[in-house]
Amino acid sequence: MTGGRLYGVGLGPGDPSLMTVRAVEVIAAADVVAYHSARHGRSIARSIAERHLRPGHIEERLVYPVTTETTDHPGGYRGAMEEFYEEAAARLAAHLDAGRTVAVLAEGDPLFYSSYMHMHKRLAGRYPTEVVPGVTSVSAAAARLGEPLVEGEEVLTILPGTLPEEELAARLASTDSAVVMKLGRTFPAVRGALERSGRLDDARYVERATMNGERTGRLADVDPASVPYFSVAVLPSRVDAAPAAERGEVVVVGLGPAGPLWLTPEARGELAAAQDVVGYSTYVDRVPARPGQRRHASDNKVESERAEFALDLARQGRRVAVVSSGDPGVFAMATAVLEVASEDPYRGIPVRVVPGMTAAHAAASRAGAPLGHDYAVVSLSDRLKPWEVIAGRLRSAAAADLVLALYNPGSRSRVWQVGKARDLLLEHRAPDTPVVVARDVGGPSESVRIVPLGELDPAEVDMRTILLVGSTQTRVAERTAEGSPKKVVWTPRRYPEG
Repeated sequence: MTGGRLYGVGLGPGDPSLMTVRAVEVIAAADVVAYHSARHGRSIARSIAERHLRPGHIEERLVYPVTTETTDHPGGYRGAMEEFYEEAAARLAAHLDAGRTVAVLAEGDPLFYSSYMHMHKRLAGRYPTEVVPGVTSVSAAAARLGEPLVEGEEVLTILPGTLPEEELAARLASTDSAVVMKLGRTFPAVRGALERSGRLDDARYVERATMNGERTGRLADVDPASVPYFSVAVLPSRVDAAPAAERGEVVVVGLGPAGPLWLTPEARGELAAAQDVVGYSTYVDRVPARPGQRRHASDNKVESERAEFALDLARQGRRVAVVSSGDPGVFAMATAVLEVASEDPYRGIPVRVVPGMTAAHAAASRAGAPLGHDYAVVSLSDRLKPWEVIAGRLRSAAAADLVLALYNPGSRSRVWQVGKARDLLLEHRAPDTPVVVARDVGGPSESVRIVPLGELDPAEVDMRTILLVGSTQTRVAERTAEGSPKKVVWTPRRYPEG
């Protein structure tokens, strides 16, 4: 590295008094002060640092060729901007080669949504470089609102408003606190995303934080036509937030087969918003504890009582999440809740079902694609229906040559059903029919094996296991792409004629 020294100088959110001492020192000592501006020539960065500029400074004004308008550049907007950054970097490099110190001014922090980064990527590897951090607009907005941004184990998500509305909605639904940057023309989509994610009532608006013309308030009350680029949407901390004055409801939430990686953004958001979490103790334990949120765990055999308890909480105005493993509508709590909710005095209580990854699909993904064609889902539990009904359905599905996903195959009190099912299926399937034996998929003791139907051992099956039994068309192959032999199973989508 030779020549002068490059500085990326963070100026803070707008108020000159929020510049750091180090930023002031660097600007005072610099030979060259560079800053970006639109074609109108006014630079917010320069106006923040103006009192620290001196007559001896060489000023480099880096004027964007376009901002939001269209361009006839052959490479379009991106091409025009890339060409501009290359030219700007070359101008600064000429000063650095001459041994001059160059300070590039940046509103907020130089490495946080800042144009300085484009200079940094092109020059930092060639010249000695220092980045002087600055107070971001995120911190300034929270300070101006006077509300905690994140607390404890809460997660803060920072999003550009330029994301598609659906993507924004998904991310807003799944996080605790959030700040959405770059509003202006994106404001209608951001507002729509907040509304779709159920977060609009909590959203705050901050415009020109710490600058002249600052404005704050409820985002829902803001006129979209009045929103400038220098504004942000803020979802503050949920800890100690006043409960919404709304009617209670029950949301039945699917947690997926295991762990947070299997949880959908919608489900994550509903769990965070719930005042009460109700469910089987094993599933409640999978939900992260939150300050102020009440948890009600119970045994696995009291589904109707659990549903009634949740609905009673909702009658008191509480927002209740009833949790289920996998998908709540597949052998799980959605049916129990809706059954009770369809009777008096609960008919008027809102009930929503939020889907989750079900065990059959999770297990199939680990083994390959055994559910690639028509398949049937059957529970082997005879606790709520006679075994004769189960056996009849197994015979019908097997005779129709459907792949079978067998839920609840066994437990400590049910040890014979798997053997009976195996023997029944062997009346219609060859002994070498592949069976996926998947246990604790997504969990710490995950085990996925492919065995022939004739060798299926009931002793190796428990309540945490799901079985996927192939059809006559299901295939098994051995692959070595992962470095060692691995069996995969799939069912072709095309079924042979005749």
